[in-house]
Amino acid sequence: MEFKSMEELVIQKYKEDEQVMIQLFAAWCINHDLNPNELYSRAYPEQQANPSLQKVLNEMDEMETIEIGNETMIDVLQMFGNDDLAFIVTDEIERISKTNS
Repeated sequence: MEFKSMEELVIQKYKEDEQVMIQLFAAWCINHDLNPNELYSRAYPEQQANPSLQKVLNEMDEMETIEIGNETMIDVLQMFGNDDLAFIVTDEIERISKTNS
């Protein structure tokens, strides 16, 4: 396989995996009655709305409901370098735990 083809393959795979991460984040938020856009904007206030997140949210009705564990969600976000978003999710997990206690 040519180097350029391998590089393109790696980039494509990363984009696909990133899409799955966004889907998991959106599903986790919805499962916890949270607004994914609001959490995203708290984590990244300097950024505009995320087009990939918007696309996923528009398609959520067509997707199966998936349960995502809290720790899994944090791990996935951190794996993709979304540490600020993982921090906000952690805050929400703590808030939800206090509310449910």
